[in-house]
Amino acid sequence: MSLLSGKVSLGDCELKNILTKIKHGESDWQEVDRLSIIVSMLEHIGSTDAELRDQLIYTSFYRLIIESNHLESELLKELLNACLSELIFKGIGEEETDTVFTRAFSTLLIALILYRDHQENFLSSSTVATIKENLISYINLETDLRGYIAGKGWAHSVAHVADAFGGLVKNPKLNTDCYPEILRTLWNKILISKTVYVHDEEERLLIPILEMLDRGLNVQKAEELIQHLPIELKNQKEQLESEKYWFLVFNVKTFLKSFYIKINSDSKLRTLQKSIEQVLSKIS
Repeated sequence: MSLLSGKVSLGDCELKNILTKIKHGESDWQEVDRLSIIVSMLEHIGSTDAELRDQLIYTSFYRLIIESNHLESELLKELLNACLSELIFKGIGEEETDTVFTRAFSTLLIALILYRDHQENFLSSSTVATIKENLISYINLETDLRGYIAGKGWAHSVAHVADAFGGLVKNPKLNTDCYPEILRTLWNKILISKTVYVHDEEERLLIPILEMLDRGLNVQKAEELIQHLPIELKNQKEQLESEKYWFLVFNVKTFLKSFYIKINSDSKLRTLQKSIEQVLSKIS
């Protein structure tokens, strides 16, 4: 039987009031109906109220899952299933609508659950594989790439899903044979021409890539993608209008420069550094 079944979701104002009191120490989780609050947090995870969504709901999930271990593994599995089966695909394909907040903050919740699993090992290997498949499907389908949205705060879908991939690739139950597929998936989110990344998205995408390189991803796989970039840009130049092409060039160059800086002190990745230098000289 579901731990969350039958629980009634609170309205956003009531939820905000309760979480604010808990945050400020005026109440605690022992004084409230914990499961009803969690159902409500899940219901409002994509609220357009930045304070409720980011400072209260996400922060409360972080404290419950990471800092205090208040949520038992069966409940975490239920939350994970809700994210994978519904929330990360809510409104998928829409652009500049508010559903992006639900998708983006659900991937952050997945990242928290993966972190906890890394500590306590409660997810099965098949569940970890399912997370991988769903995250790949989600990032491939996500078209709303906005970072900070005036009046509503951070959406940051690309950065947030990159955080989830960062937790995923650290999981020892993930088959390392999946690394090349994940690398290509993340790489495709760098080759974006519809907008310019200006909120450090490339830095966040690098985190799981660097983690995979550290955990055994064949360096040649990354080198091949880097060395193919001039050809990719040449092909795209013939298809894109000028402004969109230069968006793409900017995103690629920014990513490569960040990549180079991150690996600059790693002697094991010298060949990768050389590849980046060569490609940057060709597209500068």
